Amino acid sequence: MAEPALSPATHRRRNIAVVLLVVAGCVNYLDRSAVAVGNPEIRASLHLSFSQMGLLLSAFAWAYGLAQIPAGAMVDRFGPRRALGVGLVLWSLAQIGAGFVGSLAQFVAARVALGLGESPMYIGGTRVCADWFTLKARAWPIAIFNSSSALAPALAPPLLTLLMVAFGWRAMFVVAGLAGFAVAVAWIGLYRDPARAGVPAQDIAAIHAGDAGNIEQMGLAQVLWLMKFRTTWGMFLGFFGVVYLSWLYATWLPGYLETQRHLSVARAGVWSAVPLAAGFVGAVAGGYFSDILGKRGVEAGAACRWPIIAGLLLAAVCTVAGALAGSTALAIAFMSAGLFGANVASSCGWALAAVVAPGNAVATLEAVQNIGGSAGGTLAPLITGAVVQATGSFVPAFLLAGAIAVVCAVIYGTMARRQIGYELR
Repeated sequence: MAEPALSPATHRRRNIAVVLLVVAGCVNYLDRSAVAVGNPEIRASLHLSFSQMGLLLSAFAWAYGLAQIPAGAMVDRFGPRRALGVGLVLWSLAQIGAGFVGSLAQFVAARVALGLGESPMYIGGTRVCADWFTLKARAWPIAIFNSSSALAPALAPPLLTLLMVAFGWRAMFVVAGLAGFAVAVAWIGLYRDPARAGVPAQDIAAIHAGDAGNIEQMGLAQVLWLMKFRTTWGMFLGFFGVVYLSWLYATWLPGYLETQRHLSVARAGVWSAVPLAAGFVGAVAGGYFSDILGKRGVEAGAACRWPIIAGLLLAAVCTVAGALAGSTALAIAFMSAGLFGANVASSCGWALAAVVAPGNAVATLEAVQNIGGSAGGTLAPLITGAVVQATGSFVPAFLLAGAIAVVCAVIYGTMARRQIGYELR
């Protein structure tokens, strides 16, 4: 079904919104990636063990996860413009602060603040897409926006390594934080929610014509209502595996290439970009696959769910194959395919929430889902660091990640099958 005709001004405003989200998302993930890129240098400078480094790498994720429900409620109550504006300022201050830490405790505090500041980013961005695009057209802009979560990690190793080699790891954090402030100014100055952007009433009605409608519950009551549904639990549990796999690569790939494959810091920074670039392609491809399925008449939820399952299974097979590969080149090739699959799943996972939830519960459902994802993001670096510390090898950690991906593919296939609200009818 073709998208309903909208005014040129509405098309222009929503395109500006997507561009701003992509830029903000890129800075968001550049900031997250800085610890992974500086891993060996930070460990040496602060005299940290692998286990302590695993704790530092996971600090962001558990703070980010704990903040999801409040962030989702804030987005749904106050709108993404204000929620993301506040978040951008907070996370930029935290990133700059990380450049001045003198101990593990201070660094953990800075990463916790970064997690709190970044918590509204992706749930708020998905709400923006749900506000501006029709039900069957949402997967594509969400994929474009979500691709920033793969594009930035692909750009981060060479860009941040260059900064680190030239000026040190502390300057790397400060520069990344200043970039966040620039994006905050652009977001606050240019973005407006549809109701405040002068969008014609007929355009708003056309955009939301296929939605499940709104619900009366807000805040904690809305969360409790969502938790009644099997689909909510399937998304919560399934996204654990999506983010576990993605965050394993995002946090430990440079360290893996240096430690397990014996590459230099500079070469590890360059070669880390290859799988991460493949992840960017996967994030965009996820939206394309879903869009094609939708145009061929597949129900909107299924058009998102099928690529998630296929992406997770591909990621599982290729992650295991990469860990067991005899050469560095073959390992990078397999891991590139693995991260491609993981980001297909991630992109469509975000889109799934935007098509199965009532309009005023999208951000809250995204928050619930992302708590599961953040649990995966917290445990991936922590468990990986502990496994490497105990075994002296990354291979068992990658094998575990592959098994988790398979389990979560099954969860998506069996539990996340219906639109929220219809299960009680």
